[in-house]
Amino acid sequence: MAKTSPFIIRIRIVSVFVLFVAFVLVTRLFFVQVIHKNYYEEKADRQFATPSGNIFDRGNIFFTKKDGSLITAATVSTGFKIALNTNKLEDKENAYTKLSPYLEIEESVFMERASKINDPYEEVAINLTKEQADEIEKMKIPGVSIFKDNWRFYPGENLASHTLGFIAYKGNDRVGQYGLERYYNDVLSKSKDEMYVNFFAEIFSNIEDSFSREEKIEGDIVTTIEPQVEYMLESELRSSLDKWDAELAGGIIMDPITGEIYAMAGMPDFDLNNFKEVNNISIYRNPLVENVFEFGSVIKPLVVATGLDLGVITPETNYYDSGSVIVNKKEIKNFDDKGRGNVTVQDILDQSLNTGMVYIESKIGHSNFRNYMKSYGIGERTGIDLPNETYGLIKNLESPRDIEYANAAFGQGIALTPIGAVRAFSSLANGGNLVTPHIIKEIKYENGASEILEYPYVKENLIKKESADTITRMLVHVFESYNNGSYKINSHSIATKTGTAQVAMEGGGGYYPDKHMHSFFGYFPAYNPRFIVFLFLKDPKGIRYASETLIPPFLNITKFLLNYYNVPPDR
Repeated sequence: MAKTSPFIIRIRIVSVFVLFVAFVLVTRLFFVQVIHKNYYEEKADRQFATPSGNIFDRGNIFFTKKDGSLITAATVSTGFKIALNTNKLEDKENAYTKLSPYLEIEESVFMERASKINDPYEEVAINLTKEQADEIEKMKIPGVSIFKDNWRFYPGENLASHTLGFIAYKGNDRVGQYGLERYYNDVLSKSKDEMYVNFFAEIFSNIEDSFSREEKIEGDIVTTIEPQVEYMLESELRSSLDKWDAELAGGIIMDPITGEIYAMAGMPDFDLNNFKEVNNISIYRNPLVENVFEFGSVIKPLVVATGLDLGVITPETNYYDSGSVIVNKKEIKNFDDKGRGNVTVQDILDQSLNTGMVYIESKIGHSNFRNYMKSYGIGERTGIDLPNETYGLIKNLESPRDIEYANAAFGQGIALTPIGAVRAFSSLANGGNLVTPHIIKEIKYENGASEILEYPYVKENLIKKESADTITRMLVHVFESYNNGSYKINSHSIATKTGTAQVAMEGGGGYYPDKHMHSFFGYFPAYNPRFIVFLFLKDPKGIRYASETLIPPFLNITKFLLNYYNVPPDR
């Protein structure tokens, strides 16, 4: 066999090298033209580089409309900003006069910044349009420069403000501070590109990294929030907050089968594009996941379901209600201080009788009661994809005192987050399963891939399906007994329960005598539910019962959802 000549070997080596370089070139061009496309478009659009850092960029957040189409909830808006070079600024007063129509800072602040010695970059205006930037550029003011700028923009302004959260500076970086912006900050934040990298250096640099480095996962997130449903919920909450001069209002609309959240909101809220205008930063907190409340009688269906599941009661079980009961030398009364005589368990639920609930808990037994309450997820975090979630407070159920269990049976002495409450109630609606409430359904990665997120049941068969069906029938009866049946919807079955509780004093030590927490939940269609709605009002004024404050907004929301989603009748 003839030997391959050295010339042929050299040709082959050169060919392999050329192919390798070509492959590297194509790979890097892909990153430059596709992955970093926006960055180079920005550079081409206007050759300005900000000395203070890189141009901001971040992934998008989307709402999902009922037809599956996406609508932007948070994006990056592009514009310009003005900065001063004090070394070249010749006439501060003249500069201020010409720039004042574009400034949001006071004249004294402008002069202070303009008077700094040897400062080549001092920002005085941001978020300018191209038209404004062009007008300023025509003025040709010495020492005044215009730079490309990006910022976070929320088209819905206040819409879903607690859920979305916002970004703000942490050191020199802008990061998510609340809501989804914080929880998914690693996905939404984008790697910084150096402003002064040469184009060909970008192509040939870090060749090794192109093949060996694991890329940071970056992209957009798609929520389960339906914008029209969110708007409807917020409108009803805002109206209720104003009408009853309440301290706080909140609500959640969720699919009780899957845990997908269509809408969630707390009031008062804030404009995400102007969040710095909020006077009290506590408004940034999401009360639906970060606060716990004693919700009162809405807890009663969980207790009744427990008794049904253990077989110690039925809807027809008889109880004699004298109007009060003594437990550990403490008297427990009904909400109106009246007795009803001989009643059934259905009557106890219909009329929300505290004494009857004490009776049911005594039939259940303390140990069973505690175990079932824990199985409903009370006392645990739900795992919702929002930051700072806290857990419910049920330490009273570790007490040896009968009174703690008696109080807990009608919702006093145990506290839940609103999201924890709606998850617990969903187990009655879905046949006894504990879902994971969630807001993000999909992540669309920057490299073109996407991931559909899955949320399996946390627990299954907490109660038997027969028990869930029975409590559902009882709750339908509860709804249709309100106001002599005037709220009944003939086409659809609705399962509901109201709650009215005293508000615990801050720091402990009892309850405010004149403050109440109103709450309400309902799911429908009752026997094959599409939605569960939970509403609450803290300290509404001039009204005592939740049935008066929350049934009207619940009905408005329910009728809207049935029509908007064209839910077929179940009757």
